[in-house]
Amino acid sequence: MTEQMDAGFVAEQIAEHPEAVHKPYAGGELGRGRRRKEDAKLLTGQTNWTDNITLPGLLHMSVLRSPMAHARVLSVDVSPALEMPGVIAAYSGRDLADVQGSLPCAWPVTPEMVHPDHSPLAVDEVRYVGDGVAVVIARDRYAAADALEAIVVEYEQLPAVVDMEAALAEGAALVHSDKGTNACFTWPFAGGADYAETLAGHPDAVVVRRRFRQQRLLPSPMEPRSVVVAPIAAADDYTVYSSTQIPHILRVMLALVTGIGEHKIRVIAPDVGGGFGCKLNVYAEEVLALVVARKLGRPIKWTESRSEHYQATIHGRDQIQDIEIAATPEGTLLGLKVELLADMGAYLQLVTPGVPILGAFMFPAIYKMDAYSFTCTGVFTTKTPTDAYRGAGRPEATYAIERIMDELAAELGRDPMDLRKQNWIKHEEFPFEMVAGLTYDSGNYEAATELAEQMFDMTALRAEQAERRARQDPVQLGIGISTFTEMCGLAPSRVLGSLSYGAGGWEAAQIRMLPTGKVEVTSGATPHGQGHHTAWSQIVADALGVPFEDVEVITGDTDSSPKGMDTYGSRSLVVGGVAIHKATGKVIEKAKRVAAHLLEAAEGDVEFAGGTFTVKGSPEASLTIQQVALATFAAHNLPEGMEPTLDSDYVYDPENFSYPHGTHLCAVMIDTETGFTKIRKYVCVDDVGKIVNPVIVQGQIHGGLAQGIAQALYEEAVHDAEGNLITGSMVDYLIPSAADLPHFHTGRTETASTSNPLGVKGVGEAGTIASTPAVINAVVDALRPWGVDNIDMPATPERVWRAIHDDGTLRVPSGTVSYGGAQTAATSGGAA
Repeated sequence: MTEQMDAGFVAEQIAEHPEAVHKPYAGGELGRGRRRKEDAKLLTGQTNWTDNITLPGLLHMSVLRSPMAHARVLSVDVSPALEMPGVIAAYSGRDLADVQGSLPCAWPVTPEMVHPDHSPLAVDEVRYVGDGVAVVIARDRYAAADALEAIVVEYEQLPAVVDMEAALAEGAALVHSDKGTNACFTWPFAGGADYAETLAGHPDAVVVRRRFRQQRLLPSPMEPRSVVVAPIAAADDYTVYSSTQIPHILRVMLALVTGIGEHKIRVIAPDVGGGFGCKLNVYAEEVLALVVARKLGRPIKWTESRSEHYQATIHGRDQIQDIEIAATPEGTLLGLKVELLADMGAYLQLVTPGVPILGAFMFPAIYKMDAYSFTCTGVFTTKTPTDAYRGAGRPEATYAIERIMDELAAELGRDPMDLRKQNWIKHEEFPFEMVAGLTYDSGNYEAATELAEQMFDMTALRAEQAERRARQDPVQLGIGISTFTEMCGLAPSRVLGSLSYGAGGWEAAQIRMLPTGKVEVTSGATPHGQGHHTAWSQIVADALGVPFEDVEVITGDTDSSPKGMDTYGSRSLVVGGVAIHKATGKVIEKAKRVAAHLLEAAEGDVEFAGGTFTVKGSPEASLTIQQVALATFAAHNLPEGMEPTLDSDYVYDPENFSYPHGTHLCAVMIDTETGFTKIRKYVCVDDVGKIVNPVIVQGQIHGGLAQGIAQALYEEAVHDAEGNLITGSMVDYLIPSAADLPHFHTGRTETASTSNPLGVKGVGEAGTIASTPAVINAVVDALRPWGVDNIDMPATPERVWRAIHDDGTLRVPSGTVSYGGAQTAATSGGAA
């Protein structure tokens, strides 16, 4: 062989290696509606859920949970359980006190924040129904569950604390008596001019105040939580399989909690069946399984039941929102004042206190105003801890501002859409620095709204509404609006640092070019139903010019993808996807150097497009990227000093959030005789920037809409005065099925993000954020002739009925409702 290796040699090598022969690049991967790679495995039952994992010598763990919301633990006797068939071990919290550590909270929002210890198993005191007090380890799950009944626990009941306002009152019973208060933190924030001074300078200001309630919600992913820990006792090594959204964060936290070296822990998130934020956490059972596996030197498995999920997996939302908005008599916004009480539950989970703080930046939404005042007080109660639930702070903020905008419109006698248009940021004003301090990089609210109104036929629906009111129809029509934006892509790291968050917001990716021309992609963003493997394959195929089918994506394993910050906050595409795109750029630069060398051309004369390197002015001189990959692997003739690899890594930390937006319009029909609400028409037009796969986008929007509508009309976690969860099963906790939901009319506009090279924005939470206020605004609009200006969620038939009835009799409506020039007459008597 000669010292010089030319393109002819590469061709010979490819002939000898048929696997390297590739289909030509079809082009146009970005924006193409491909079916998901993940679905075949799901549909044919070839998934690998954590609970499917079976290992030699596997033992099963069950957790005994407190039946009381608040009590001292006087004694725990596990010895009777040890006599039960199949039982290997049993431990109380005191037995494990020296090794179980305290569960982490990564977001100390203020230096003074009250942060109580959180033992995986309670030692001296239980603080919510479901708090663990003991574990049993047995040969099978049934023996472990049966043995729990043999454990004898003596409790001394203490007062339950279930109401946030009562918890803050002087003399209230304390959730953590050693802390001296039920207040976890108070976080003040202000933007723009001073709110009080702004109002003082406008004595004619129109001020509207409302109290809104974000009810407590129960995340209900299809797959419950599960964990398997496989020890190699002699080496003190542990593989942790967990149904988690955050394998990389979990690995770090398990090391910190247990004292086991991080390098000795491998975390694998196998197939994960949904999360919705509840699997963005470090849970007691993950720590306990690791501690017990280390203690016994045997693999340990724990899988929750659905009732355990409702008791001991985090809950969502649960806020009291006191909202005040001020405007000129002409409707120009002056300022917004927000005072929140946020229920922490009994303990602080991973990001519990940070969830309402995230929302602080989104209350002003898309509206221009001079002044903004925000205060949030976190409150401890004897209920299951709250934490991130789909949207995490953004749905709460969007609900409040969109509801109060409707109330301001009613006070001014204005059309609620016209009032929004008067105050929102115009498309030519971007980038725009908001009163809350964020800089929105791009958007076009006018375009999204224009399309939504066309699809909705607002004029015809308003006319029908007026007719129904005039003829005293027992079924009334309500119209609701939500024009929203959100901040996506939880990052940048410096912003998170300024908010005292305990980690960064970057994401890591690696591209590996195999000798045969196939591509392996590792990503620190971990999927749990979003379609990462499909979208990542499209990004790589488009950038490298390789077939979609030739890209394999590897995620969810801290050994194969050791760097990552995982999946939450609609960050996968705008952070993780961009990291992959950046890594492909490094691959191309390396490959271009090799191609130039092989083609005997100056590197500056080599161009790359559609997977092929060509020389300017000599189109016949070309090499595909697969040919270059094989030549690099052979390493017979590389540029001087070049390593024989095209593999490339990239860690991406964005400079700004991304800001998807949209307009959602909802029409509801309300039977005034029964209170039953039915969504008649739902239109949403979302702008999520450049789209990688419209099929995935559509699926994410549909799923988000279902969850947002569920909060508006169906779901609520209810506790009694003793702190018992009385909606602790799917019999009592109402989750809508597909049959309960309307057909969704969806549309899109596209305004590229300017803060990342793909121009993408997030979509995973958009439907959830926007839909809840749209639905409730529609319900209130239908009931406004009866003087109703608010209804607590969920707007159940009973609540709706009670809002318009006195002593069982339908109230007489109070007159007309003005929509800015057009008035619709309220009915003058009861339902016909």
